[in-house]
Amino acid sequence: MSSAPPVRSVVRAIELLRALNRQPVSTVDFLHDQTRIPKPSIIRMMQTLEGCGLVKHAPQHGAYFLTAGVQSLSYGYHSEPMVVEAAAPFLDALTLRIKWPVAIAMLENFAMVVRYSTIPLSPLALKHSTLNSRLSLVGRALGRAYLAFCSPEQQDALLQVLADSTSPEDELAKDIKAMASVLSEVRSQGFAMRDPSIVPASNTLAVPVFDNHGVACSIGLTYFSSTMKPAQVVERHLSEMLDVSHAIGERLKALQSDGARKAPLPHAKPRARMPSSRSAVPIAGDQVPHSGELEESA
Repeated sequence: MSSAPPVRSVVRAIELLRALNRQPVSTVDFLHDQTRIPKPSIIRMMQTLEGCGLVKHAPQHGAYFLTAGVQSLSYGYHSEPMVVEAAAPFLDALTLRIKWPVAIAMLENFAMVVRYSTIPLSPLALKHSTLNSRLSLVGRALGRAYLAFCSPEQQDALLQVLADSTSPEDELAKDIKAMASVLSEVRSQGFAMRDPSIVPASNTLAVPVFDNHGVACSIGLTYFSSTMKPAQVVERHLSEMLDVSHAIGERLKALQSDGARKAPLPHAKPRARMPSSRSAVPIAGDQVPHSGELEESA
């Protein structure tokens, strides 16, 4: 017997879900490029998927991302959309309160990649968007905040790659003692700042976010260097950055432990104590592939 022709609307819905799974946040233009489905149809289908609890609309970005509801499909849900879903409400609220843009970044291929940013909500942003920008683990605040608090084994592996990188922003990784000193200072302070020689017009204050498995990502607040000194930013905003980090981490832990439908969105809580400092581990090992050139980003 010949099989019945596929139901076109079902095929299109699956194509859209697959396209959404390719990156954490997707615009209608991206979905159209990936699927060739007409944009009006994409919008209607996104509204349907949102009504089913599988997709969420980020109006300020004109974009969509998967929600934890896709776990019910047992496919297509991974850590990045979970982090975006957990972090977005807290980051949005912070920017609406303090006006400066904040972003969350995750490790990908020996660099940090911005997965969510509140630039559309900020009147003080230098750029129109930093979504999916790649940031150095060595020179950027979001990278240092992650690298300083990841496990010794992961840190050593990353530093071996970064020491062989051709990117100017990774140059410090070639100096073992200097790199160890930077990471030790970040661990002892509980926060990271960008190398001041990179994009001097601005700077970023970043802190790590921890889930059930350790450091999951980092969040950063970017400000104009002409308006505040680093010490002023720390005094004014470090406490609330740590509170937001703690709130995101608690949300992630709840999602990981109980499943999204059982994990209510918590209010921001007082921050937890930072993990205790550990001594830096010397870098050793064979040559490894280059990490690749990093894109410019705030």
